[in-house]
Amino acid sequence: MLSPALPDDPAATGAAPRRLDSLTGLRWWAAFGVFLHHMTNIAPLPAHSVLALGAQGVTFFFVLSGFVLTWSSRPGVPATTFWWRRFARIWPLHAVALAVAVPVFHSPDPDPAMTWVKPLSLGVLALSVLLVHGWSTSPGILFSGNPAAWTLSCEAFFYALHPALNRPLRRAGSRAALLLAAAVVLGAAVFYLLRVEAPALRLDLVPQPVLRLWEFVLGMALGRAVLAGWRPGLRPVVAYGLLALGAAAIWWVPRFGSHLNGADRFVRLVPVLIGVLCAVVIVSAVGHELRGRRSHLTTGPMLRLGEWSYAFYLLHATGIYLARGIAGGPAETSWANLAWHVPFLAVSVLAAALAHHLVEKPLERRLRRAWDRRREARAVVAGEPVAEAATPRRG
Repeated sequence: MLSPALPDDPAATGAAPRRLDSLTGLRWWAAFGVFLHHMTNIAPLPAHSVLALGAQGVTFFFVLSGFVLTWSSRPGVPATTFWWRRFARIWPLHAVALAVAVPVFHSPDPDPAMTWVKPLSLGVLALSVLLVHGWSTSPGILFSGNPAAWTLSCEAFFYALHPALNRPLRRAGSRAALLLAAAVVLGAAVFYLLRVEAPALRLDLVPQPVLRLWEFVLGMALGRAVLAGWRPGLRPVVAYGLLALGAAAIWWVPRFGSHLNGADRFVRLVPVLIGVLCAVVIVSAVGHELRGRRSHLTTGPMLRLGEWSYAFYLLHATGIYLARGIAGGPAETSWANLAWHVPFLAVSVLAAALAHHLVEKPLERRLRRAWDRRREARAVVAGEPVAEAATPRRG
């Protein structure tokens, strides 16, 4: 049902929106998909071409990020405070994961057989520290430092834009927000269809933060639509089915259906299809939860895995490639390699849990409190009311 902004719209009243636990659970499955993709580099399974689709979990993260930040935003929070909170959320663990990854992915004298190891360059690593390496279209820079952190470079750009983008969006009702979501998808589709005919639109010439911005804005528009009263009626099981059908088509068409009419256009539109499917899964889970219905996504184990998913995402590939460097290369493709997947998954989850509880959350809380104390001190000096500090959220 479409409706204008509701009287109890949190974005209009300044109230804190409820936490959506189902999205925390979904984060884990997206990170797990990326893990399966990376495991093909050390213990490939016969279904590795299907599991490689797990790399698209990053698209889910971008759409989810736009949704969650818009859902949880409150008027009156200065942009500087928003930016500091996002910095506190992602950078401390990024710095630790980067320090761990550098010896695995960089060397003063790389072995040509270890193609994932890059020459050590302090200048390039500095770009990774500052999260601006994603603006390079050179793979050696884009995937420098901790290769997984290229997505954080995109997120940093999205965070920089969010306050300005969200300001006019707060005035939109659900219908206008959904129209914006449709326009964003249409614009992305036109871009991907035209990129072959227009050399200036070649994907290798467009920096990733710009290329992926539409996914973040799509999430923002859907987050605003739900805030304004839209309640998606799609059942999660139907959304999962659509996701499975879409993944099957994305896998099958390039391999066996390239002779079909329109196959080339379908392949070009795959990034758009993936973004739309991720959005469908997100809004179906949100609608299900807002109706008061529970699912496996909101159980205790799934919430813990979801909370650890950021650390899991940043750390697991480093362990996988470290093992590959020691083992000397990937094993032969076999279902027997499942015996490697289980211990790698267990160790990665354990490392993520430790990093979350010992690094990620403590440092985030410390940085947020330092900023809040500074704001309070300035408000007291200026004789202004002290704003209530927001508590850290999942997401």
